[in-house]
Amino acid sequence: MNIASALHDTRLLYMHHLRASLRTKVAVVFGMLQPLLYLLLFGPLLTRLNGVRGFGDHDPWQVFVPGILVQLVLFRSGFVGFALIADLRAGVVDRLRVTPVSRAAMLLGMVLRDTTVLVVQAILLLAAGLALGLRAPLPGLLIGLALAVLLATGIASLSYVLAMVTRREDAFASLLSSVTLPLMLLSGMLLPMSMAPGWLDAVSRCTPLRYVVDAVRAAFLGDYAASPVVVGTAVTVVLVAASVWWGARRFVRETA
Repeated sequence: MNIASALHDTRLLYMHHLRASLRTKVAVVFGMLQPLLYLLLFGPLLTRLNGVRGFGDHDPWQVFVPGILVQLVLFRSGFVGFALIADLRAGVVDRLRVTPVSRAAMLLGMVLRDTTVLVVQAILLLAAGLALGLRAPLPGLLIGLALAVLLATGIASLSYVLAMVTRREDAFASLLSSVTLPLMLLSGMLLPMSMAPGWLDAVSRCTPLRYVVDAVRAAFLGDYAASPVVVGTAVTVVLVAASVWWGARRFVRETA
C-alpha cells in the first residue's frame, strides 16, 4: 500500500477515534485530575524553596510545572493500551484485519487521537499553572508543549505494544505500574534530581525521561540553547522514532 493510501487511512481512523473520545468528555477532564491536584496541593509547598539546591533563584513553579507536564504525558499516554485490550477482546481489531486499511494506520490513528487529547489536557494544565503563579516565556511554553506531544506519541505507541503483548488488563496494569513508578521517581518530575545524592543522580541519568524533564525545565526558564534542551530534544526524537517503529512493526505482525 502506498504512502498516500496509508495517510488517507490514518486520517480516517484518527477522525473515528477522535469522535469516540469526544463523546466521553468526562474522561478527558478526569484524565488530568491527578496532575492538577499536584499543582493545587503540592505546588504551594514549594513557595519557600527559593535558593535551595536544584531551585536556585528560579521561581519554584518554573521547576515544578514542567515535571508535572511530563508526568501527565507519562500517565495519560501510558494507560491508553487498556482500550486496545478491550478492542482485542471484542474483536474490533479482527474486523479491521479483513479490510484493506493500512496496518500501520491502525496504530497511528489511535496514537494521533491520544496526542490530540493530550494537547488539550496539557494546555489546561499550563493554564492552571499560570493562574497559580507560573511565569515562563511563551517560546519556552511552546517548546515544552512540543516536547510533551512528541513524548506522548512515543509512550502511547509503547503502551499499545505492551497491550498486544499482555492482552489482559491485570497483566498490563501490573507491568505498567512496575515501569511508570520508577520512571516518575528517577526522572525528577516532582523535585529536581540535582537535589538527590550522587548515587541516585547517577542512576537517574539512565532514565530517558530525566533528559526530557530537564529540557522542558530549561525551556521554561528561557534557556533555549542550553545543553539540556538540545540533549532532551535529541533523546525525545530518538525515543519517539524507536517507539513508533516498534509499535507499527508489532501492529503489522499482529494483524497480518
